[in-house]
Amino acid sequence: MAILAECPICHKKQATRNKMCSCGQNLDKAKRSRRVRYWIQYRLPHGKQRKEFVGCSIDEARDADGKRRLQKRENRIFDILPEASMTFQELSHWYLGLEKVKATKSAWRIEGCLNNFKKRLGHVVVGEIKPVDIESYQVARKADGVADSTIDKEVSTVKSTVRKAFHNDLVSGNTLKVFERVENLQKTKKMNARTRVLSLNEYRGLMEHLPLHLKPVVDTAFYTGMRRGEIINLTWNKVSSKDRMIRLDAEDTKEEKAKAIPICDTLWVTLKAIPRVLHVEHVFLFKAKPVSDIRTGLRNACQKADIPYGQKVKDGFTFHDLRRTVKTNMARADVSKVYRDTILGHSLKGMDAYYMVPSQEDLHRAMAQYEAWINEQLANVTQTVTQAAK
Repeated sequence: MAILAECPICHKKQATRNKMCSCGQNLDKAKRSRRVRYWIQYRLPHGKQRKEFVGCSIDEARDADGKRRLQKRENRIFDILPEASMTFQELSHWYLGLEKVKATKSAWRIEGCLNNFKKRLGHVVVGEIKPVDIESYQVARKADGVADSTIDKEVSTVKSTVRKAFHNDLVSGNTLKVFERVENLQKTKKMNARTRVLSLNEYRGLMEHLPLHLKPVVDTAFYTGMRRGEIINLTWNKVSSKDRMIRLDAEDTKEEKAKAIPICDTLWVTLKAIPRVLHVEHVFLFKAKPVSDIRTGLRNACQKADIPYGQKVKDGFTFHDLRRTVKTNMARADVSKVYRDTILGHSLKGMDAYYMVPSQEDLHRAMAQYEAWINEQLANVTQTVTQAAK
């Protein structure tokens, strides 16, 4: 532990015995005019050094240094940290106020996870929360009918909050260990990963029963593999008629990377048929306003087409399954993995990430190959249905 003097000019923190700072400032003179700020430096239990401002007089600094030495001697060094009195409610408020957290696209999800945890343990001082408390939270949430994956997501968000607090000297390493010790309910990561793929026969039936405003939305997903948010937020300035490409900026995508998606002939006909509304830039509209809800129309169409719908229904279909369907069908159409990963926005693996740079022409050829395979398969499905009807 040590007392440091801060130069009023360059703000360098140095030993109190120094008479002159390296910047040329006379420290003795600055001390007499009370322009020097004093700090004490000590090491926290987890090994990290901490500096603490204690005042503008050497007497105040010595008193504070003595107090910290006494706490260390009595093994009460944890009383120094805010966790000694900070509740989880206060900690989560600090975490949600961080600019980096507020800037993330999933900020609403993070807040929701923390709010659920705060309902049960928000009033408890962070340093007093034990593994058994968190495990009891898991059991209680499970009794409420919440899925294991959701509970794991909530606890993971809580761990991230405490980990961030640890790196900013708000909690000790011992407190961090308490949260890290708690195991996930799902022992294997993504053990409930979805595998649903929409068959071509189901796609045909779905398109027959979709409301008019959702048909181009589903068509776009079926031929490009774009995500729901990327599609319903698509604007005409991102659709290039010159080279038939959809160009999304980094802020438009989940992976926060710009990507370009080729438009095949079938989809191009669909997009050209969409009427444009004055002063509305969005591509997909319902009653002259941007489409926001697709679940109701999709659920009703699935019901009419006899397709199970919903994430919790056995073999249930959801809109995001179209993305998996596209990648699966591209593989069946023998589209190169590099091209299908690039089109869907997935990161290339290994050395491909450095040496494979598909051109626009490459992507168009890959999309044409995929479209040709789709058209052939749909023709076979139509022929089979026609023959069965006879």
